[in-house]
Amino acid sequence: MRTPDGWPALYRHWREGGWNGLTAPEAYGGQALPHMLNVAALEMWAAASMAFALAPTLTMGAAEALAAHGTDALKSVYLEKMVSGEWTGTMNLTEPQAGSDLGALRTRAERRDDGSYRIFGQKIFITWGEHDVADNIIHLVLGRLPDAPEGTQGISLFLVPKFLVAEDGSLGARNDLFCHSIEHKLGIHGSPTCTMIYGDGRYSGEDGAGAIGYLIGEENRGLACMFTMMNNARLAVGMQGVAACEAATQKALAYAHERRQGRAPGVGRPEGGPERRSQPRPETMSPIAAHPDIARTLLTMKVLTQGSRAICYACAHAIDMAHRIEGDEAAHWADRAALLTPIAKSFATDAGVEVASLGIQVHGGMGYIEETGAARYLRDVRIAPIYEGTNGIQAIDLVTRKLPLSSGEHVRGFIGELREIAAKVRAVNDAAFGETAERLAAAITALEKATDWLLEAQGEYRLAEALAGATPYLRLFGLTLTGAYLAKAALVAVENGEGEIRTALARFTAENLLAETSALKDRVVCGSASLEAARIALAVR
Repeated sequence: MRTPDGWPALYRHWREGGWNGLTAPEAYGGQALPHMLNVAALEMWAAASMAFALAPTLTMGAAEALAAHGTDALKSVYLEKMVSGEWTGTMNLTEPQAGSDLGALRTRAERRDDGSYRIFGQKIFITWGEHDVADNIIHLVLGRLPDAPEGTQGISLFLVPKFLVAEDGSLGARNDLFCHSIEHKLGIHGSPTCTMIYGDGRYSGEDGAGAIGYLIGEENRGLACMFTMMNNARLAVGMQGVAACEAATQKALAYAHERRQGRAPGVGRPEGGPERRSQPRPETMSPIAAHPDIARTLLTMKVLTQGSRAICYACAHAIDMAHRIEGDEAAHWADRAALLTPIAKSFATDAGVEVASLGIQVHGGMGYIEETGAARYLRDVRIAPIYEGTNGIQAIDLVTRKLPLSSGEHVRGFIGELREIAAKVRAVNDAAFGETAERLAAAITALEKATDWLLEAQGEYRLAEALAGATPYLRLFGLTLTGAYLAKAALVAVENGEGEIRTALARFTAENLLAETSALKDRVVCGSASLEAARIALAVR
């Protein structure tokens, strides 16, 4: 399958720069650098082309899963080539009958006497499942052995290469797998999304022979291995949301300063006199950025971008700390990374959709015209709240698995840290902050009350009530973090004598966005009864 013209050369230049191995182990050619640095790089690639960035993003995740769970023999054959990017990697989870419910997957694996396995089945929505930018494609495939337990407890993970590898490391015969079709998608058009078929005899010439695969980790423990890949992939997808935010904001801001329309309030008004209502001449028209509604839109885009980025960076920092220290402190940072991962993935990708849509609005009718390029960001990023676990699933994960960490003490401690930020803003007593301290404190209180209610509901086995508020709770958490992190950045900037812009953005966030947190808290606490009562409307066709 051919990728767009120039992409194979582009990918080759990119991997030759060493970008694919930033966080990978040095023993296999990587640079072992922090995740903080890697996610910053991921944002730049995805902002330039989300479709292109998906290939290295998946390869990094596959290499990480192999490094963590593969045998030394497997790593010696495949890992160095994947770290360098010479071979790309994929994640094969989804099947037509098994979307988010991995326990329903049917791909089967059969043991062979030589220690390998034969894989049979179909996978859908496989990103970069077939292409021409690399010599080999290493598929990580979830499958089920004949004697495996039902559900997710019976899933194993297999490495299934497109081309088999000879003992001398050279590429050998084509494995019995192929791309059956390419999906026609709303966006990310440069990224081949494939339906993959394993083991139907197309390349083996022998019906029922199966695609050759190799076990990663232990039998029936494949989901744990895949989650090594998926958890960091979720952070990477969050950075795709940040990238869409940044690119859409830059484009909208440039257009808003260039496009002139009407006369902004206060322009052309004699001092102390009434607004002049005559039709402005073209040379006296104002850039649309000068109009209050457009300025509000652009600032909303900017603070959602910066808030999403800060949340993702905080998550990456927690991952780095968990990997580089030991003992109770490492456990603390592992819990922090676990707590922030679903927020980073979901809030940032929801923000990507919202900001990209606002960017089209700033362009007006021209935003709906493809030649401006504003619509591409929305088309591309719309998949991000869906893949790598839908944002609804991330909200469920946050509420049911992450809040109860350490019996709820970790999240309560984190909320305490956010209160310290609000207290520091109040202590600065700077009029430039406006009502930032009060509004931020109110948002944190709303978050605390919603958190306590969710923990109490789960403790009393009222799971349906808790899940009814999971999605608004995640947005509540993300908005509160946005306000807190932008206020924290402003405090640092003030200390360095450069606080004017940061303080203005923190104030805008607090006085324009954080009012929503009170309503979100009410949706979490009070929304379940009306949801249950209204279900009758869903039965009407």
